[in-house]
Amino acid sequence: MSVQFTVQDHVARVTLDRPDRLNAVDQATEAELIRIWETIERDRDIRVVVLTGVGERAFCTGADMKGGSGSSGLDYWAAARPGGFGGIALRETLDIPVIARVNGHALGGGMEMMLGCDIVIASDNATFGLPEPRVGRLALDGGIALLARRIPHVWAMGMLLTGRRISAADALRFGLVNEVVAPETLDDAVTRWITDILACAPLSVRAIKQMVRAGQRLSPTDAQMLRLPALVEALQSSDKDEGVRAFQEKRAPKWRGR
Repeated sequence: MSVQFTVQDHVARVTLDRPDRLNAVDQATEAELIRIWETIERDRDIRVVVLTGVGERAFCTGADMKGGSGSSGLDYWAAARPGGFGGIALRETLDIPVIARVNGHALGGGMEMMLGCDIVIASDNATFGLPEPRVGRLALDGGIALLARRIPHVWAMGMLLTGRRISAADALRFGLVNEVVAPETLDDAVTRWITDILACAPLSVRAIKQMVRAGQRLSPTDAQMLRLPALVEALQSSDKDEGVRAFQEKRAPKWRGR
């Protein structure tokens, strides 16, 4: 399989497994990724996802232009792709945190997939870029839509209009990643973030992500007034009482997700 998918202890791991292609995505791989995201959305036992690629050279280098990445040009732009590149770049239906474990190059669609994640931990040898204009294409699956919303205009346009790559250090400086670590400590860093997420009530985490996504284009007052399903579920849950009880009893809470 071109994608490894495992679930253990509430953690799903989605790993692109095409190291000979620098984990580039062809049609079959994208179809498998979309299937996996849909599976994760149906499994309420999953509380966090880690997205990465096999090896140390590449997280994902985007569409596999050598191995058949599908249509291009107007056909590609006109096709319905609601989840964005890899089914994750523009996904709006996944209410659990996704951590990008960026172990190498995140280019083109690979960077778009990273932009679709909530937390980004990068190896210090990682690079980031949207080189599509250098091959006569455009970052249509999340790059153009998202990058200028995430970082200052001139930094975003500097990347988009030149196709330049930036280092992990620059990505941290731009605010695109949460943490940059040595390659040998990448897994330890990801584990720390997973541990902190799992320490939180799962329904609270779901509600937070749903509220942030829904409120992004609203005023703070209007966003605060949103009455979303995940919010109502969290406020009516038994976990809200367990959290207070555990605090009072000076112990770790035992979350039930309901």
